[in-house]
Amino acid sequence: MVQKTVTEIPANPLMGDLRKRKRKLRVAAYCRVSTEEEEQQNSFEVQVAYYTDKITHHEGWQLAGIFADDGISGVSTKKRDQFNKMIELCRKKKIDLILTKSISRFARNTLDCIKHVRILKSWGIPVIFEKENIDTSNMNSEMILTCLSSFAQAESESISGNVTKGIRMGYRQGRFSFRYKNFLGYRKGPDGEPKIVPEEAKIIRLIAQNYLNGDSLRTIKETLESMGVPTATGNQNWSTEAIQRILQNEKYMGDVLLQKTYTADFIEGKVKKNNGELPQYYIKDNHPAIIPREMFYQIQEEIARRKSKKPANAKKAKTNRGRFTSKYALSERLVCGNCGCYFRRVTWSIHGRKQIVWRCINRLECGPKACKDSPSLKEDELYSAILKAIRSLVQGHQEEMAATLQEALIHCIGRENAAINPLVIENRLHELDKDLDRLLTMDGSEIVDLRIKQISDEMLQLRQMKKRAELDAQQDMGRENKAKEIMAFISAEYLDLTEYSDTLVYRVIERVTVLSKEEIRIRFVGGFEITQPLH
Repeated sequence: MVQKTVTEIPANPLMGDLRKRKRKLRVAAYCRVSTEEEEQQNSFEVQVAYYTDKITHHEGWQLAGIFADDGISGVSTKKRDQFNKMIELCRKKKIDLILTKSISRFARNTLDCIKHVRILKSWGIPVIFEKENIDTSNMNSEMILTCLSSFAQAESESISGNVTKGIRMGYRQGRFSFRYKNFLGYRKGPDGEPKIVPEEAKIIRLIAQNYLNGDSLRTIKETLESMGVPTATGNQNWSTEAIQRILQNEKYMGDVLLQKTYTADFIEGKVKKNNGELPQYYIKDNHPAIIPREMFYQIQEEIARRKSKKPANAKKAKTNRGRFTSKYALSERLVCGNCGCYFRRVTWSIHGRKQIVWRCINRLECGPKACKDSPSLKEDELYSAILKAIRSLVQGHQEEMAATLQEALIHCIGRENAAINPLVIENRLHELDKDLDRLLTMDGSEIVDLRIKQISDEMLQLRQMKKRAELDAQQDMGRENKAKEIMAFISAEYLDLTEYSDTLVYRVIERVTVLSKEEIRIRFVGGFEITQPLH
């Protein structure tokens, strides 16, 4: 048998990759600045110029690209487009080496940093961190990199905490940054304060008035689009969500609510709605209002009323608590005097001839057993009777209507005086807060603990009372405004009623009760009622 011969060939790292020896290394650099301040802009420009010069003048290197994210946080790689583009080119083997200033420039998240370094290392692409003098191609352990990247993350966490603390301290003092971008109605004035943009303010007022006139969000959307009105972002297509946000934004009545949202985890960066996890700060009369305060409160009441119309279960939407509709004003106002359900508009076809009538929903869907005596009302007769009632109100019942409205206003004022003054509650809360601070510094005992619990319970009750009192005041203000509006309406000498109008019904009528086939009872805004024959 022939004896085997084994010859050892010594290792030669220089022969490891002949292709790399034959061509220049394709070197890329990654730069990042975290804010868009002017000073950091200069730093950004300096970094780009530095790496361009260094790579192009280094023997054996060729520039594979300068990747720079300007004004982007390093906590996460999700929004760093240039960083992700660089990683993708590495995956395609178009980059051989990456240079970066420091670990904190590469990533402030320890897991992200280690993950991407490992991925690049598996592709044979080292990263050189200049400040820390780390070359990942020569590292036998990730311990140093892990520790240093953890320090970078801790530094970022500290900065984030300090910035957040500074913002919240500003909130307490009423200082905040008004966001004009993509916000319709205001621009920054010469004095730095919000200034109304007249053309955009007209759109806001149109949206508010149309909503109170009974238009649905979809109808308002179609109106704005037909008028060619652009959104805050310049888009010609409106969304119902954008209109809803406008109607609910307190800034349009001149107030500001701060800390509506918060960032729970600075690494994830997810914004959450503040449902009481953090304190909020409300600034009243911060800037000029586009929508009057009374009108804004009316809008909030109307939003709540429409939401209450939506059934909890679609299968149970057969009765008077059906989904809100803005198509016909009477769908929300015409009520059966027999069972209390709303009426619905129905089209009958009799011998090929169509006739529109209004029928009790309860009788329509559950039959005569559910509502035996409710009549079917012809739409033209119903509209005519309502129109006659409004004319009668304008022409002959101003004094009676005025007396009823005056009584309603006196009731509102009486309630306001009877209610606990929010200022009194606030003073009591301040006193209890001082007592609580004093007790918390004392040594714990059963008596002290009991008193702390009593104070806490009383403070909770007072806060609830204050909230109820403020809500009652807002509602009374809305009622008073409605009463004044209807008084101005019925006293208008130029008013000429010639035909039925859904918009008019929305403004002046609260409810129409069907008493029988011969008559209806109409309740106007403010409480004044008229019984009107249908024929």
